[in-house]
Amino acid sequence: MTDLVDLAPAGEQLMEVVVDVRDDQLGDPTPCEGRTVGQLLQHLVGLTEAFRAAAEKDFGPWTDTPPDAGDWPDVEDGWRETLGRRIPALVAAWRDPVAWEGMTRAGGVDLPGQVGGLVALDEIVLHGWDLARATGQSYGSDEATARALLAFVEGFDEGGTPGMFGPAVTVGPGTSTLDRLIARSGRDPEWSSS
Repeated sequence: MTDLVDLAPAGEQLMEVVVDVRDDQLGDPTPCEGRTVGQLLQHLVGLTEAFRAAAEKDFGPWTDTPPDAGDWPDVEDGWRETLGRRIPALVAAWRDPVAWEGMTRAGGVDLPGQVGGLVALDEIVLHGWDLARATGQSYGSDEATARALLAFVEGFDEGGTPGMFGPAVTVGPGTSTLDRLIARSGRDPEWSSS
């Protein structure tokens, strides 16, 4: 078994971004092509619960239902409060070493617990970055998290993985680990809504 990765720094960073999203930004574009800030927030509402359930091996609708990549609904009322509960619950669930052991399920796919934990971390880091960029906020990741995720995404095809990553974006030498991760996931580290 590999070392467990702590989701707490990424969860805290995501919460810092979420609390500073303004209502007038919900219709703004994001680095997720064709998705608004509101749609991205609703995606986070769902994935935080789904990956909490995956960590706890609480199989049911949250873990068994494949995400609909084509349909991202608009954010529902109460999203701030919901994410304020779900992000800490997600982090707490993945702190249990049992979450990383054996098999779990997310999006209707059975996968090793270790992979599930890394996908959960990947989701909150990449979408945290997306949300920060879309709302004009800064985003930082601790080096250990960025390195763990860069190693994880480097295991996927550079040409992209439908439903997960777009084709990798080329970055120059000396690029930070976080920006290399962002680029490897198919996002432009220099993305701006303007």
